[in-house]
Amino acid sequence: MAEVTHRRILAIAGPIVLSNATIPLLGAVDTAVVGQMGQAALIGAVGMGAIILASVYWIFGFLRMGTTGLVAQARGAGDAAEEGAVLIRGLGIAAVAGLALVALQGPLAAAAFGIAPGTAEVEALARDYIAIRIWGAPATIALYALTGWLIALERTRAVLALQLVMNGTNAALDLLFVLGFGWGVEGVAVATLIAEWGGVALGLWLARAAFGGGLSRARLLAAGPLARMLAVNRDIMLRSVMLQGCFTAFLFLGAGQGDQTLAANQLLMQFVEITAYALDGFAFAAEALVGQAVGARSRPMLIRAARMASLWGVAGAGALSAAYAAGGGAVIDLMTTAPGVRAEARAYLPWAAAGPLLGIASWMLDGIFIGATRAREMRDAMALSAVAFVLSLMVLMPAFGNHGLWGAFAILSLVRALTLWRALPAVLRAASEPAVAAGADGIGDARESVARE
Repeated sequence: MAEVTHRRILAIAGPIVLSNATIPLLGAVDTAVVGQMGQAALIGAVGMGAIILASVYWIFGFLRMGTTGLVAQARGAGDAAEEGAVLIRGLGIAAVAGLALVALQGPLAAAAFGIAPGTAEVEALARDYIAIRIWGAPATIALYALTGWLIALERTRAVLALQLVMNGTNAALDLLFVLGFGWGVEGVAVATLIAEWGGVALGLWLARAAFGGGLSRARLLAAGPLARMLAVNRDIMLRSVMLQGCFTAFLFLGAGQGDQTLAANQLLMQFVEITAYALDGFAFAAEALVGQAVGARSRPMLIRAARMASLWGVAGAGALSAAYAAGGGAVIDLMTTAPGVRAEARAYLPWAAAGPLLGIASWMLDGIFIGATRAREMRDAMALSAVAFVLSLMVLMPAFGNHGLWGAFAILSLVRALTLWRALPAVLRAASEPAVAAGADGIGDARESVARE
């Protein structure tokens, strides 16, 4: 295996940071384009429809993380055929899940609008938007697997290119369909649908090496590797659902503090999102390099990769915290003109400024555990963290109000880091165990099953 260097880590992380920066821009373009038609209902419909679909698709984000860890380990083991097999299995899961969402679009939309109802006009337009975009579900979920595969092989420039092409196509078609043809909400949906399927086509071409010869049906359906993949993805999904539940509780409980506090929390959550986008690159570098170390059974490589990626993550977190502390107030003033909201947001700005430093350990440990595919430990650590979060809310909110809410949110990050740190020996063992004993949840290594073909 190639030596882990600072240059190698930055080569993985840099394109991911740039790629992530394009994600919020696309939503802004969708809103701005449909906003030129001068109807508030159109803006609301696009926003509501996009949020509903994003929430549904997010459930399948486990496919990106699980694919990265498994492919990175196959690469570290020198098993090129298994690299391709993991991707093909992931694409199979995406196809089944995507078609299921298409078939269930009616009940899903009804449930979503029951939870977050809008006006009759907005809901009707949003249903039209969803009815078009839902046909991109197989493509959107497949992109998780394709992106995970590219990250595992350190091809993050290809991830950046994929994101730029998709978002550029989407923006150009937005202008054509909405402003040129006057299609309104349907135009935005069709533009996104075309961009999603175009992205899958490009992604499959970028990953064409995975579809080379030597992949028999027996290998693709081998019981050991398939069971391992399903177990890893299951536990990552459960962990992510619990984490999202904590974020949702934060937002809902903030709403109970009054309109100004709710608005202030929403503004400050933008700092949290920016932090996640900016530091994801270093966590992804840890996923790829730790996974390769586990596959190669190299404990020294694993330790070096984890330390060096984390060093860059901490440096990035420190820079962001300093930037938020120095310029956060000015950013708040740009985001709102309401004096009351400005004052409220500034009162809680220290929590947002401390967020990167409070959260970096949990984010980097997530990357390390994903690379090692220690999903069961991630699931259990998140369960304990969620309990700590709930208990913190019960104690802190009655006494300190919204400061207590932010304090509980900080405790969530710290407990996540502590519980994962305590489970770190499992990651070290993963790089030391013989091949036949390795694997998530006690399932044997993929190569053992393949050898029986």
